[in-house]
Amino acid sequence: MKIKLYCLTSALVGIILLSGCWSNQELPDLALVSAIGIDLEKDGRYTFTVQVINPGNVAGEGMQGTGGSESPPVSTYTESGWNLTEINRKLSKKVSRHIYFAHTNLVVISEKLAQEEGIMPVLDVLERDHEFRSSAQIVISHQSDAEDIMKTLSSIDKVPANKIINTMKSTEKVWGEHVSVSVRELIAKLVSPGEAPVVTTFHTIENQGETLQSIQRTNPDGRLEAAGLAIFKKGKMVDMTTGEISKGIVWLLNKVKNTAVSVQWEGEKHAAVFDLIRQQTKVSADVEKGGTVRMKVNVAAEGNVSEVQHPINLASPQALNKMEQRVEETIKQSIMHAVDKAQELETDILGFGEAVHREDPEKWKKWEDEWEESYFPEVQVDVSADVFIRRTGLRDEPFHRYLTK
Repeated sequence: MKIKLYCLTSALVGIILLSGCWSNQELPDLALVSAIGIDLEKDGRYTFTVQVINPGNVAGEGMQGTGGSESPPVSTYTESGWNLTEINRKLSKKVSRHIYFAHTNLVVISEKLAQEEGIMPVLDVLERDHEFRSSAQIVISHQSDAEDIMKTLSSIDKVPANKIINTMKSTEKVWGEHVSVSVRELIAKLVSPGEAPVVTTFHTIENQGETLQSIQRTNPDGRLEAAGLAIFKKGKMVDMTTGEISKGIVWLLNKVKNTAVSVQWEGEKHAAVFDLIRQQTKVSADVEKGGTVRMKVNVAAEGNVSEVQHPINLASPQALNKMEQRVEETIKQSIMHAVDKAQELETDILGFGEAVHREDPEKWKKWEDEWEESYFPEVQVDVSADVFIRRTGLRDEPFHRYLTK
């Protein structure tokens, strides 16, 4: 019996180790796509751009000088057609290898496409493709074609797709005006009742970044830069926000990790800077008997004073308390600007509907179909903030406080 069991086990192990995958593909036969860009032409056709990695150039230690012969780390291929499946097949005329999307980590959709047709058709194709990873990040190209975004090289990140992803994550972490959104998360927002998505936008600065020569200078001719937040309603982009409104949206989504808040003091607008180190935003709904919806937003924030340009005595508890109050007011104003913009556009990017759904499911069933147009614009919002200054740096008082005029 033991001999039979041993033989059976050996046979099973051999089958597992020696058998190959029926769909096995060798790396030299694949064109690894790092990013895809999708534009909408005037005649209604799509333009599809793939950014293919040149493995040998990415694996090298660095770019050659202007006199070198190294080719770019990526190549881009573009094709047009009436649907994305057709375009993908037509690209085989230009690419000698199988176009492989399993390593795609970025999707760029043009502003024109997002506004006119919406992003639903594109997301449908991506979600159905067995090779495509739904964890890929998605951005909107602002005042630039997605194709231009795809062709702009970076002097720091060899693969342009990585440049966009790293920039988005960096600015989300330290500035608080942008958010990273994956294809999976975007689809979840679109189908979730009481929520609408926002997506970070990028644009090109001086569209001259398509050659190695342009990035082999200290001030490249072409650069990619995060622009703002695209606001969506029913799958279409309806507006874009920047500055304090964008920051207010990110506050409400509880996605602010770090940011800097300017403090006004005695008429000076930028007298000091509060550097946020941690925060938590809580949003709850109160559905009153008469049908009035009141949202309660509470922000608890902690940070340090990182800069003082006005003679403020930070050793004084009264001064610190006053500074905390100023920061609280700034946060509340930013949040209310975001609420006003969302209610004006009648799109619940703030997730208030989801909060109502949790609080009163029965009421939500009645309101769901007309929530954004009839109920959301009338929601009353109460914002409170509790700010604590933990440290003021290596000195309490700025040295210039003692300088004689």
